[in-house]
Amino acid sequence: MIKKIFGFIALSLICFSCAPVFAKEKMPYRIVQDPVGVYVIEVNTAKVKGKLMPFYVDDLAENKEVYDLTFSKFVVNAGFFDPKNQKTVSYVVIDGDTVLDPKQNENLMKNKTLEPYIDKILNRSEFRILEDSKKHLVYDIARHNDKPKSGYVIKHSIQAGPMLFPDLNLEEEFFVIVKDGKIVSESASALHKYARTAIGIRENNVYLFIVTTNHPMTLEELANLTRKWGMEKAMAFDGGGSTSFDSNELHIISDKDNTARKLKSFLILK
Repeated sequence: MIKKIFGFIALSLICFSCAPVFAKEKMPYRIVQDPVGVYVIEVNTAKVKGKLMPFYVDDLAENKEVYDLTFSKFVVNAGFFDPKNQKTVSYVVIDGDTVLDPKQNENLMKNKTLEPYIDKILNRSEFRILEDSKKHLVYDIARHNDKPKSGYVIKHSIQAGPMLFPDLNLEEEFFVIVKDGKIVSESASALHKYARTAIGIRENNVYLFIVTTNHPMTLEELANLTRKWGMEKAMAFDGGGSTSFDSNELHIISDKDNTARKLKSFLILK
């Protein structure tokens, strides 16, 4: 795995015109802009053949750098991380092995303020790629402590959250704190309009939702977007300045001053 990635390049946000942006027909995905400033990437998993998977770096790296390094068809930002110590706040599993474990992040586990909520943080939603004994893959979204579907094991997973659909789990996954029926605190700017990244599942195909700074959303608005697109399940990845997507057709960054944020974990299509 990568120890260091050199040559970070400052990028500008590149958005296309109002017309939909489609990948070549032979590609296992297509990109649609709906509405302006929001991109939906539809992934035909029957054509993916196991090449959709998590990726991580030991040090932080820009999304575009991972795209260039891995020669992927696309790369999108994924889990939460601590920029101060560069350690994960989200679980990542690759080929059945836990490669990123938030319990190894002392800034998270020793934070007295977060201590009452740590179980909620560790049990946030995750995108799962499940495999049965015949190597058949299915895609799911579930809380970290939930058992996989009967007959399947977790081949890959990336945690972030919250669950967006069918239920918006803001309080359950510690994105808001509610006291006496009122919201007194929020995480990940849950109630404010920001760039967002989400992932959804419909009929065992995977959908990515890239909400740019040209059309920022709250998490509730993001949940409504996934409902509009008919998702059976959907969850958020890290958002705000972390929202990034790179493919041959589209390059998106969302951090301040049109610079690219360095990230920890990614979802890639090889």
